[in-house]
Amino acid sequence: MLMSMTGFGKVSGTFEGKKVTIELRSLNSKSLDLNMRLASTYKELEPHIRNLIAEHLDRGKIDLIVQIDSTGDTKSVSINKDLAKAYFRDLQEVNTLIGGKTEDYLSLILRMPDIYNNEREELSEAEKTWILDLTKQACDALNTFRRQEGKALENEFSVRIGDIRSFLAGIPQYEQERIETVKDRIRKGLEELQAQPDQNRLEQEMIFYIEKMDVSEEKMRLTNHLDYFMQTLSTPNSGKKLGFISQEIGREINTLGSKSNHVEMQKLVVGMKDALEKIKEQVLNTL
Repeated sequence: MLMSMTGFGKVSGTFEGKKVTIELRSLNSKSLDLNMRLASTYKELEPHIRNLIAEHLDRGKIDLIVQIDSTGDTKSVSINKDLAKAYFRDLQEVNTLIGGKTEDYLSLILRMPDIYNNEREELSEAEKTWILDLTKQACDALNTFRRQEGKALENEFSVRIGDIRSFLAGIPQYEQERIETVKDRIRKGLEELQAQPDQNRLEQEMIFYIEKMDVSEEKMRLTNHLDYFMQTLSTPNSGKKLGFISQEIGREINTLGSKSNHVEMQKLVVGMKDALEKIKEQVLNTL
């Protein structure tokens, strides 16, 4: 199934009093361009998370945010009680020496250096496994979004390929008229020059010129490329391949345009080019 590179996924979970939220946003990119904002607690898991995302999201400009919100059952900061007691004794002694009146030592102690301990517990294997599983869930959510967008892309491609087929189907009605117009132009040119060419040579030159204007091969190749494009839509991760096929489609359309020599045929070619440009724009966003 076709998938878009654009998407969004968000999941949340709770582990031992910590609520963790993971957000993933994706935009189009030729390769994997990953930007991670991890909570410091999970910094050591960065290589594992990077590998996991590369495995499940393939490519795109990916923004990952991992945020921790405490549920109140845990704490990461505590008061250094031994140091607080030492500060308390010192403040009492100084207060006695200078004859101070204040006894609000607590507010002073809480502003003293190193009074707080920043507690950072070692990550358990269980929590490591849990956060990686939560990240995979976020990847799954993002891919679900991508598949939904992929359906819209597939519909768009089908419509545009159909447009090109319709314009191509209009080409044959002008081909014979175009050839007769060229023949008449050559004959009139010779009459104006009052030239008396060898008829056999003239016919040979006309046949050569008309063969150069023939677009049968271009029509056949273009039809084959259009069929191949539609077949490739059902291939997973086919964005780059669709890009290459659209380039081949463009080459055949350009050759048709250069050989047209007819106003109405040129209009049909312009319509094909317009539809192809819309395809190319969307191919850039296809995984």
